[in-house]
Amino acid sequence: MSDNRKLGQLEQMMEILNTRSKTWNVVTISRVLGNIQPEILSKSLELVQYRHPRLKSRIIHLQDGWYFQTEGTQKITLRVVKKLYFEQWESVVLEEMNQIIASDKCLWRVVLVQSQDDPLVHYLITTLHHAIADALSSVQLHVQILTYYHKIISGSIIEPIVELTALPAIEEILPTSTRNWRGKINSAVLFLKIAFQKYWYRPRTLKNEKYVSIPQRYSDLICRQIDPDTTQKFIQHCHQEKTTVNSALSAILIQAIAKKIARKKDKTIRISYLSYIDLRRRLQPVIGQENMGVVSTTMMGFTNIKTSGQSIWRLAREVQRDLEKITQSGDIFNMINIAKTLVDFCFIFPREIAATFAISNIGKVNIPKTYGELELSEISFAGAKALYAGVLGVNVATFQGKMLLNFVFSQPSLSREKTEDLINDVIDNIYQVTDEIPQLQIVHH
Repeated sequence: MSDNRKLGQLEQMMEILNTRSKTWNVVTISRVLGNIQPEILSKSLELVQYRHPRLKSRIIHLQDGWYFQTEGTQKITLRVVKKLYFEQWESVVLEEMNQIIASDKCLWRVVLVQSQDDPLVHYLITTLHHAIADALSSVQLHVQILTYYHKIISGSIIEPIVELTALPAIEEILPTSTRNWRGKINSAVLFLKIAFQKYWYRPRTLKNEKYVSIPQRYSDLICRQIDPDTTQKFIQHCHQEKTTVNSALSAILIQAIAKKIARKKDKTIRISYLSYIDLRRRLQPVIGQENMGVVSTTMMGFTNIKTSGQSIWRLAREVQRDLEKITQSGDIFNMINIAKTLVDFCFIFPREIAATFAISNIGKVNIPKTYGELELSEISFAGAKALYAGVLGVNVATFQGKMLLNFVFSQPSLSREKTEDLINDVIDNIYQVTDEIPQLQIVHH
């Protein structure tokens, strides 16, 4: 059975973002301890590529549109990079984020960063075209790569590999109520609602420090971690305050950004945000994390924050209520229908700022830590954001009790110095609310 098919609308959007702005490709980073042999890792990659139809696909452009095609796809190759210090892995991630995927050849890349400072510390970095993967499936891909590596090097018998079935375009598996004429009307209403919120209320943003055309933009990255003890206290505090970790992090981002952009005359500041949500368990039948595809959506929320000071936890509950309302209304599915239109606007009006910030939190990563003699000590991800000038993106994963936050932003729209200052405030606020320090006051500028 052929796995070739025409790209769905959302997949087409991802290809446009890849080729025109190096945006939204998913970079996943694993810190692996142990002795990794590149030649064995290359064999593991071959097995993984055989198992996943989309990993052995490429995208071709025909007269009537874009298609996935398996014929002519390049065999995956492992790039090995040797660095003097293992901290230099971030430079490799930046390089990967700012390089388009040659989709007519292959839809993913793999890099192994080896350290001359400590030969037993490695960084496994995969870059996946967002048309074929989301953050959850890219994490599972790392599990499969390390699992096959252990089986090969230990001499274990590898059973005949069962090829997974390629997922259809997400538009084809959405609830019927989203795909019929009523769903099209609801999607149009949602688009008009977002447009009204954005252009009537004009949510405040971090602004463009320096405007350049889309081809000149590039993604920058700042990585932070929250120690396991603080992470667990923060999660427990969220439960006590009857809110989610995602909503609490959003509230902290809202407050930190509001402090930076508040003016003397402001009594309240309106902020917009994008929050990403996994759809796998919300579809019928449920889609497993091992099945690669873009099975996620974006929710856009709007909120007001008082400049006189506001409890983080009250704000977090407000954010959660808003997101639950959007979810219950079915707009999480309708967003897929209008996603390409929203992205088209970013290209048509390149000076417009899409949102104040964007957050993608995959929560607790429940995957094995050990793979034979190898140990997975950290795993995190980041989505390239070159197109989205003025938007601070944060990608969050919690593994082995530790929260890892990768902040991504478009340069030169947001300078690294000012963005790092904002990020430090965010991290400080996480520690402060964990220790139940009284609410912060917004300082006017």
